[in-house]
Amino acid sequence: MALIETFEPVSSDVQRLHGAVTCGFRSFTVGERRVLQLDTYGSRDRQIPDKISQSIQLDVNGARQLIKIIEEAFPGLAR
Repeated sequence: MALIETFEPVSSDVQRLHGAVTCGFRSFTVGERRVLQLDTYGSRDRQIPDKISQSIQLDVNGARQLIKIIEEAFPGLAR
């Protein structure tokens, strides 16, 4: 599990679409800090289907950064 504090652009020659999985989400408060947690689950063909594969957490600052990144990647989405 990881709490994302900063995002950095990276370059890569590999551009491929991954297989589809489900992403669960929940939000909670720890002290004064609101957190959004996203959990991806393994695909159905994995050894343990539907087991949590990755978890990421965002606080309000990480969420703001991600919203900005999404708006840049998908112009006109919020209109």
